[in-house]
Parts: sequence; C-alpha cells; structure tokens
Amino acid sequence: MTEKSKPMKILVADKLAEKGLEYLKSSGVSYDVQIGLKEDELAAVVPQYDALIVRSGAKVTAKVLANPGKLRAIARAGVGVDNIDLDVATAKGILVLNTAAASTLSTAEHALALMFALARHIPQAHNALTHGQLEWKKRSVYQGTQLAGKTLGVVGMGRIGQTVASRAVAMEMTVLGFDPYFSGETALDGKVKMVRDFDEFLKQLDVITFHVPGGEGTHHLINRQRLNEVCKPNLLIINDARGEVVDEIAVAEALKAKRIAGAALDVYQTEPPAKDHPLLGLDNVVLTPHLGASTDEAQTAVSVEACKAIVAYLQTGEIRGAVNAGGIKLDLPPDEAPFADLASRIGTLLTSLMDSGVKSITLRASGTRAPKLMNTLLRLATVQILQPHLETPVNVINVEHAAHARGIELVKIHEPNPPQGMTGDIVGIRAHSVTGETHRIQGTVYADGLPRILRINNYSMDMVPEGHMVAIQNKDMPGTIGTVGTIFGDAGVNIADMVISRDKLPDGTATALMLIKTDSDPTAELLKNLRSKPNILKVKSVNLPSRSN
Repeated sequence: MTEKSKPMKILVADKLAEKGLEYLKSSGVSYDVQIGLKEDELAAVVPQYDALIVRSGAKVTAKVLANPGKLRAIARAGVGVDNIDLDVATAKGILVLNTAAASTLSTAEHALALMFALARHIPQAHNALTHGQLEWKKRSVYQGTQLAGKTLGVVGMGRIGQTVASRAVAMEMTVLGFDPYFSGETALDGKVKMVRDFDEFLKQLDVITFHVPGGEGTHHLINRQRLNEVCKPNLLIINDARGEVVDEIAVAEALKAKRIAGAALDVYQTEPPAKDHPLLGLDNVVLTPHLGASTDEAQTAVSVEACKAIVAYLQTGEIRGAVNAGGIKLDLPPDEAPFADLASRIGTLLTSLMDSGVKSITLRASGTRAPKLMNTLLRLATVQILQPHLETPVNVINVEHAAHARGIELVKIHEPNPPQGMTGDIVGIRAHSVTGETHRIQGTVYADGLPRILRINNYSMDMVPEGHMVAIQNKDMPGTIGTVGTIFGDAGVNIADMVISRDKLPDGTATALMLIKTDSDPTAELLKNLRSKPNILKVKSVNLPSRSN
C-alpha cells in the first residue's frame, strides 16, 4: 500500500465551523472531534493520528509532541501559532500550517475600525449618549480628528499590512511602511514609501498600526523611551497584532501625561487583561477583546482552509500556509517535479560515495526552473545524505534543524550560467566530509522528464540513476573492463547498462569510472571480489528507486 493510499486519520481538537468538517467528510478522510483535551490527554491520543487541527484552545506543547507517533502535520485554523511548540514540531519533522490569508480582510477591517473609532471618539460618545451622561450643548468634548491628510505608519507589510495600507491610501492618508524583511524602496506600486530606521519612521507619524508577529524582533517596539522622546503628541496607536509589540504600562503613562493622543488595542500581553490593567478606564483609549478575525466570514474561512490545507498535504504533499517549512514546495508542476526526484537521487548517490561524516552540503543551480526550487532541492538531497547516519528519521521539515544541530553547513548558490560544457537547468550538489573528502554530482532533466546524471566528480557521463547500481573507480589499464564483466557474469548478475568515463588523479594517474546498472542486487561476495582485483581503486554499491517510465 502506498503512502497516499494508506487510511488517514485527523484529530480535530478545537471547535471548527461546520463547513470545515463537511469538507473533511467530502474528502473521504477519517476524523475525530475531541474538544477540551488536557495536555496529558492530548499527548496520549496524538500518536494515533496523521494530522491535528487546532484553533487557540488546544495547547500543542513539547510534552504533547514528545512521542508524536505517525503525526505528520498540524494546522492552526487562524494566524497565531503561539499555542504550538514550533521548535519541537520542527525537530520531530511535523509540518505546521496556519490560515493567515483566510482572515486577512477581517483583521485589516478591524484595525481600520479601531482607527476610526479612536480618531472620532465613537465609543465614548456612544456611551455618554446611551447612559444619559451627555450634555448636548457640550458634545464638542467628543470632537475628533480627520484621518485624510494624516500620515499613517504601517509596521509589517505582509498581507494584512498591505490590505490596511491600500485602504488608507484610498482614504487620502499618506502611508509609510516599516518592515526589515521588505526589500523594496516602496510598496503598492509606489504608493507607500518604506522607511528603514524605526525611530525616523516613528517621528513622522500621526497614526501607527502594527501587523507583525510576536518575538524578540518586535518586542516593545513602542516603549517608554520612544513615547517620551520620539513620538508626536498627537500620535494614535493601533495594535491589532500581538500584545507584546507595545509596552502597555508605558502607553498608559503616556496617555495620562498627554504625551500621545490615544491608543486602540485588540490584543494584550496577558489575555484576558487584568481587571486593574492601567489602560482600563482611560478616556482616550478603545479596547476590544481580541476580535480581529472574529467575523462570520473569517471564522468559516479559517476552518475550511485549515481542513483543505491538511488534506492537501496528506494526500498530495502540497504545502499551503507553512509556518516551519522554510520555502519548501512539494506539489510541483510536471516540468519541475523531476528536479525534486533528481535531487533525492543525487543525495542517495553521494552518501554511497562518502567514507566519513559530512561537514557541509552545497547546492548550485542554474537555468530557469531549478534555481526557483533550491530550498526544496537542497533539503531533499540532504535527507538522503544524512538519513543513513541518523538514529531518528529526518524529512524535509526537520532535516535543516538536524543538520545545523550537528554543525553541518547547508549552502545554496544560484549560478547565472550552466557549468562549462553543459546547457539548460543544471543541479549540482557537493558534499564535503570532516576528513577533507569531497564528492560532487551534477545532473539535469531532459524533455522526457527523466533525471540524468551528467558528471560525478570530474567524470562525465549521461545515465538515468535507478535500481541497483555499482560505481567502480579504476586505473585506466587494458583488460579492466573485461575483468569486471567476468566477475559479474560468474556471480550470475546481469549488467543492464554501463557508462565509462576517464580522468586523471592529482598525481597524473589515468583513471576511469564505470557506472553500472544491474538487474539484481550485487552480493557482498561479488563486491569483495571486485575490490580485490589489481587496478581497482574503489567500489561502491547503491540501490535507488526504480522508475516505471
């Protein structure tokens, strides 16, 4: 039974919209709904499932993932993955997905709603009117500020940030962007200028809105020093991202001292916020209880997208919304998929050639297709190179983690031109050992879709790597080919294909490399016999997957 045809089972550990469950049912996968499981309970049942779908309620801790069994993927129906231990999931080779795109519009609209409400004092005016506390002639106390013409700073120019920015531009606001990972000088076709220095960015703003993940790089971007020394006194702060992005205590102090004009928060460092939180009760704040993605449309969309993403990964290997896959793409179109196969086969060949542990693996790619796939190709090759030497299984999700943990350097290089004497899309992978040994294999994919090995070290050839293969390096002397053929024949092992290439060792010795395919697995005795013969320098055997085409 193939991987794709094995019965798959999914655990739904948080409440999902009914349409999401309907999608699972229509896809033919088996699923169980178990909501409210405690840590020990979740840890006990997780190994039985291929995938897990959660929202923010279930906590997928290191303990839950300590013995994950057959668990291959976790989908978070929503954006944040704070409730999933990403480091442990990655180390265990478990793909983590989220559905950031599904709630983009709802979250962006909520940020804009906060901005409008704060600028025009809408909640305060509403409360005064409905509670009979408004003196009509004194309603000007709720006079607000017009947003058109003001400068909005968008921190984080991802999907949500750009959605907010595009709508603010339409409202005739001047929009600036700050995002260390956005390489362009401008965004949205030149409508948004990107600023590289955060303090220079901040001092120009009338309104600032945050759309960034949590973490060390975004912790307390708004702090006491910036509130006191950098911000304009009319600044409005909008935080619809993560509570830790702003220092809430410092913001409360600045509001009381009128060093800024207002703050609107949907997220908090501790949720729910304490009853004595310093922002509660202040007049110039708008606070909502983490409602950014809380619309009927978004809640349905995140549930459906989480289910679709999990099913796609389990059934076809397609990766959607990956949080920890590092640019890996497995659901490749027909003209690109053979390069993934090629990289895996090169990796298997390389590990058969190595006599000692690997120190570094370098991938070079040229052409129009292969360079787009370098993250995927390097990881696929590294899996094959490392797997025989590791006790714990590795896959494309955790292989980079496993390599770095062992001090193995992974390098990707985009070559503008193919190597000399080659044309088209060339994939070259070189492995360096801890003892200084190095081996390089280069290959390509022809129009027939078959992977080809074009060069092993300095030996040129053209062969489809598949099945039982033996690589023999020998002194280039008369009679060697006949000797090799006789040994295979005497052992009853038929040679199905063979290529021979010639080169010279650094000392000038003429050598040849025979790459031989056989119809059956060469025995240990046959290989020992080959190694014992004069002029035979090295003999390596490897088994590669067969190809049907």
